Amino acid sequence: MKKRLLTALVGVTIAVGWLFTVYTPAYALIMAAVAGICVFEMLKVFGVKNIPFFVLCELTGVGVLLYADYKTKLNVPLFPVLTGVVLLSLILMVADHKRLRFEQVVCSLFSAVMIPAALSCVVLFRDVYVVWPKLFSQTDGIFFILFAFFCAWITDGFALFAGKALGKHKLAPNISPNKTVEGAIGGVLGNLLMCFLLWLVFKTKYSISEHITIAWVLISAGVLSVISMFGDLAASTIKRHSGIKDFGNILPGHGGAMDRFDSSVFVFAALYAEIVVTAAVIGG
Repeated sequence: MKKRLLTALVGVTIAVGWLFTVYTPAYALIMAAVAGICVFEMLKVFGVKNIPFFVLCELTGVGVLLYADYKTKLNVPLFPVLTGVVLLSLILMVADHKRLRFEQVVCSLFSAVMIPAALSCVVLFRDVYVVWPKLFSQTDGIFFILFAFFCAWITDGFALFAGKALGKHKLAPNISPNKTVEGAIGGVLGNLLMCFLLWLVFKTKYSISEHITIAWVLISAGVLSVISMFGDLAASTIKRHSGIKDFGNILPGHGGAMDRFDSSVFVFAALYAEIVVTAAVIGG
């Protein structure tokens, strides 16, 4: 537990420093590095040994994330590029059919595209004021970034402590034996409290958009907490099927980068989808 807490403290410190780069190229580059590590860990889990395919997936993962930041400058459609990646992957599979199986190709490509695409939402959150200038400001973008991390990481933190203190009823014993119903409830309630405080600070100190109401925040926080826990369970299922405890060991006490960002992948994507729907309903 001490190792886990120390790693979390260091991680939060780094994350705060990363936020200060929000309007610089380093912001997306750092998240691209995280995406690259996550993809690396997933490829290891899938047992990929074909080096050219491994490199192709890594480049795809980093490229998908950076595309969110540079798409207007590049002016290159993403779909044809990804189609080329798929075709090249199948060629590599045929060339090395004894070591590179079809299910490895499918799972690896899915991970190399979907994980970075979800993580790239941190760039999309930042740029809401560009996409919907009548609805959101730069301050709103910062709020959405913090809100997303709160819903993913604070839910996990409160669930851990509530589960250890009060946990009696197993939530999903066949998938993740340590998770409890009491921990899940504690995770949701703790996140609701912290997201309320986050909204209160931004509302009183930084004047966020009138469209980001307390009702919107609390309903979103509750839903995203549940999605966060589902993401955690989905990752646990993959690990159980693969016969591993953690995706990696880069973060002492936590495992790999994917162990830390598994729920974030689901939360980031869901939150951005909600922002898009909200903007469409309001008419921005």
